[in-house]
Amino acid sequence: MTFPMVARTVHRHVEVDGVNVFYRESRPARDDAPVMLLLHGFPSASHQFRRLIDVLGARYRLIAPDYPGFGHTDAPADFGYGFDRLADVIEGFVEAIGVTRFVMYVFDFGAPVGFRLATRHPEWIAGLVVQNGNAYEEGLSDGARDFIALRPEDEGAEETIRALLTLEGTRGQYETGTSDPGMVAPDGWTLDQHFLDLPGRKEAQVALAFDYHSNVALYERWHEWLREHSPATLITWGGNDPFFPEPGAHAYLRDVPDAELHVFETGHFALEENLADIAPLIAGFLDRVWPGQ
Repeated sequence: MTFPMVARTVHRHVEVDGVNVFYRESRPARDDAPVMLLLHGFPSASHQFRRLIDVLGARYRLIAPDYPGFGHTDAPADFGYGFDRLADVIEGFVEAIGVTRFVMYVFDFGAPVGFRLATRHPEWIAGLVVQNGNAYEEGLSDGARDFIALRPEDEGAEETIRALLTLEGTRGQYETGTSDPGMVAPDGWTLDQHFLDLPGRKEAQVALAFDYHSNVALYERWHEWLREHSPATLITWGGNDPFFPEPGAHAYLRDVPDAELHVFETGHFALEENLADIAPLIAGFLDRVWPGQ
């Protein structure tokens, strides 16, 4: 009997400006295998990519770090949480592990982190995989707009954010919009909540929530980067996402009209329910866009 190849994955830390960055990385048999940097979302961490890495990591080098304030990454107590700082750390992480070219997978918070990397280092980006990683005004639901509009001085604003950081709120992000909630393993939201409940983690998330408006302010700059560099782009989107609805996926086609777009009847964490559909799309994309393939 022939068995499919299963990825060999290592789990390590690397020091970046006082932040002990955790990452998981698959080790394919070929040294020249395509490289993909996986940038996770809120409230998750690199563990959200475990099944994708198992499926594709024997053939491709997949690298997934945890941001400061997430997962197994340890940041100093005085770390200043904002999206610029997350991007600073991931930029340093990429330099520390010696990667100079990769396809970038952006999901949720991964979009503002990743597009900051792209505008700083366009030479790093060999292609773009977008999964519910919003960069357009029309990709914001009414609820998302209300959330982004919150400011620290607003009465009840912090309490509104903290209500999303409960087990009920975390589970809802996984299950809302799915076609079959039974396809979504409880491990994801349970592990996310474990990390959210660690000392200082909720405060980090509150700071990032109050900083999210800085991403919207950069949308046009990111659109200019997309138009100027025309990266090969694969878009896979959970169409029932309560935060980033389907119009956000189609909006990318204004700036990268040759992008390949697939919308699935699921929610925010599309890989949870549609891994079997999305993984082959990513594999085919990597084979097409990676130099020398």
